[in-house]
Amino acid sequence: MEQKKVAVIMGSDSDFPTVKKAVAELKALGIPYEAHVLSAHRTPDGAIAFAKQAKAAGFGVILAAAGMAAHLAGVLAANTTLPVIGIPMKSENLGGMEALLATVQMPSGIPVATVAIDGAKNAAILAAEILALSDEALAARLQQARVEMAEEIAKKDAALQEKLNDI
Repeated sequence: MEQKKVAVIMGSDSDFPTVKKAVAELKALGIPYEAHVLSAHRTPDGAIAFAKQAKAAGFGVILAAAGMAAHLAGVLAANTTLPVIGIPMKSENLGGMEALLATVQMPSGIPVATVAIDGAKNAAILAAEILALSDEALAARLQQARVEMAEEIAKKDAALQEKLNDI
C-alpha cells in the first residue's frame, strides 16, 4: 500500500516561515507531502477543488495554515472527509486569537482539529499520528522520535546539574 501524503496548505506565502516547521517535521518522519498557497477568500474555487480531489490524489491528512479571518481549514473540511488540522497563524493585530477562534469554532458536522497559534510542528506530528494508525513503519518512526526527544531532555538535565554544581 502506498503511503498517504500530507497536504500543507497556506492561505498566504507569508505563512511559510512558520509552516516550514511542519514541512521539516514531515521530511524528518519520511512522510510525503505537497505544499500549496490557496486562499479561502481570494481563490475559493481553487481551495474547494483541491479539497474535493485530495483523497483521490493520495492525501491522508490536510494541514491548513491561515491567519486573521482564518476560514481556510473550514472551507477545506467542508469539501472533504479527510482529517483537516488547522494551524492558526499569529498576527500583529490580535496576536492570532482571531485565527484561533475562526479555526476552532467550526459548526457541528464539519470538524477541524486545531493546534496552537503557530503550532505547525505539532500539526505535522498529529498528521503523522493519524497516518500511523494504518502504517506500522511510520508508527515506529514516531516512537523513535519520542525516545530521541526524551534522550535530549535527559542531556539537558545533566548539563543543568553540572551548571548547578559549579555554583
